[in-house]
Order: sequence, then structure tokens, then C-alpha cells
Amino acid sequence: MKYYPVFWNIEGKKCVVVGGGEVAARKVERLLSCGAKVSVVSPEIISELADLKREGRIVHYEGRYEGSCLDGAALVIGATDDEKTNAAVSKDAKAAGIPVNIVDDPQKCDFILPSLVERGDLTIACGTGGASPALARHLREELESVYGEEYATLLSILGQLREKMEKNAGVGKKWFDGLMAAGLLEAIRGKDRQKIREIVFSVTNSEVCLD
Repeated sequence: MKYYPVFWNIEGKKCVVVGGGEVAARKVERLLSCGAKVSVVSPEIISELADLKREGRIVHYEGRYEGSCLDGAALVIGATDDEKTNAAVSKDAKAAGIPVNIVDDPQKCDFILPSLVERGDLTIACGTGGASPALARHLREELESVYGEEYATLLSILGQLREKMEKNAGVGKKWFDGLMAAGLLEAIRGKDRQKIREIVFSVTNSEVCLD
């Protein structure tokens, strides 16, 4: 099966996670980091999820899964260790036209979740079509060693320059090439804030915030 890769804005959308264990907790944290409104369905939840519930960051439906738990959801993740429950979640979500992921069971999924490398707003996704999660993890680890935290700073600088790039048609690639040729990435790696500012100003005649 060939999956269609997409980065999806789920901020403010209801996302349901069925399950209350460690795997569910990881999925919840990812959804929360993207601004989703997360509902957890499970008779019991681990301490990490209990803390999120107490803080008001998630809604917890304390009981067994029922189809009505999916009402209003934009996305559903099944993360239980019960095959029958996972199958019911998949069936109900698909019937309602809600994209669903069942952890470690691609046959029941509308979408699968890639291994991610994150550096600030930079996200690099590795997927194998569900054929080998181990290979996806291996590739993620390799990418983590190549793309360090300096890329978060680089992207922050480029983001600050984007508005000026858009107002000056055609300068985007010229500025990017100029910044890289001038050693911006190396200056970021060396944490030379003065050099960073000098390079940016010399290429773009712009000031940037490095905080």
C-alpha cells in the first residue's frame, strides 16, 4: 500500500485516543504538542495521563470503549492491547469517516505514523509503509546525528526573513544560497551570535532575533 504523506494542522480539533497505557500516553503527548483537544477513553490510565487529566489538559472517559466516544472527533488512535477493542475502534471510525490509526496494526489503519526527527519547527518524517518500523527508527537515529539543534536556529532565522522574502519576489533562493555560502550554519554550530548577525545583515540587510 502506498500512503499519501501529509502534515496536518489539528490545532483545536478533537482527537480521541483509546487506551490508557504507555503507548497511549506517547500518542497523547504528540497530539497535545500539536494543539489538539485530546480525549482519552480507558477504564484505567497510567500516572502520566492522570497528571494531564488533573491539569485539565485532556478529557478522560473512564469506562470501556463505545462508538459514541468518537462523536465529533477529527482523528482517532487505537492504542489498547485488546484486539477486539482495536477492531471495534477501527470499524466505527471508518464507518463515521474519521481517519483512524491502530497502533502496530496497519491493516486496520487509514494512516500510519512515521518516525520523526524534530528540531524546533523542523520536522523530518521517516516512513516505510508499515513494512519495517525498525528500519524507520534506524533511519531516524541516523538523521538525528546529521541534523542537530543548529537546524532549529537556522529555521527560526529563515522564518523571520520569510516576510521580507515574500515582499521581494525572487530573493528567497538568492538569500538562502548567500546565507549558506557565507557560513551561517557553521556560525550557528559555533554559537557565534555576533557572526550570525553579521552574516544575516550582510546578505539580507535585515536584523534577526536570536533569543
